[in-house]
Amino acid sequence: MAQPSTSEHYIGTELELFRHATNWKEYLAAQIRPLLGQRVLEVGAGMGGTTERLAGNDQTSWVCLEPDPELIRRIQEKCDRGELPRGCVPRQGILSDLGSDEQFDTILYIDVLEHIEHDAAEMAAAAAHLSPGGRIVVLSPSYQWLYSPFDQAIGHYRRYSRKTLRAAAPDGLDCVRMRYLDSVGVMASAANRFLMKQGMPTPSQLRFWDRVLVPLSRWVDRLTAFTFGKSILGVWRK
Repeated sequence: MAQPSTSEHYIGTELELFRHATNWKEYLAAQIRPLLGQRVLEVGAGMGGTTERLAGNDQTSWVCLEPDPELIRRIQEKCDRGELPRGCVPRQGILSDLGSDEQFDTILYIDVLEHIEHDAAEMAAAAAHLSPGGRIVVLSPSYQWLYSPFDQAIGHYRRYSRKTLRAAAPDGLDCVRMRYLDSVGVMASAANRFLMKQGMPTPSQLRFWDRVLVPLSRWVDRLTAFTFGKSILGVWRK
């Protein structure tokens, strides 16, 4: 697909599995929370798992943009139950459905950009919705040599390096952060890529990664100055 349609069912099945990765989600939250402004757009919000971890009372608005109507329904249910802050608004659609005058302080692509075929065009369109000084935050899987049946099964077009992620950003944005995360997890990804060749990790494998490898990565990542890892985090400012 060149670009997700306004109404489209997500082909991946990993969202339910990875929602239990609490250590990983907390690690990401510690990296991303300080970057959030008051008006946030979360592109590809899925089931709202990232929203639950990141959204708080510091934001005046948080738009959960998601093309899958079933996933939007699940986010709305969380809003109705009070599990998400009052400022959270589920909206079915994609970036091109936004009004040209809609501006945000932070635009998030958390494990989303790799699902979009024309990533550079997507980021250029996102930049047009940034307020002055606003940030685009991208988290994606790293290293194309790790591309596996799992990536293919959940609709990834690519994995990123620092070079390729920088290349996706348009002129007019300053890259203010580019770091790898989950250095220890690279070993698990490499084992899957070259040995097990699985389309999906098992629940026990995910628990081991989240409970053992992620806490180790939080220590090793700092020790190695975020120079390698299973995921890559890029931040740009307008």
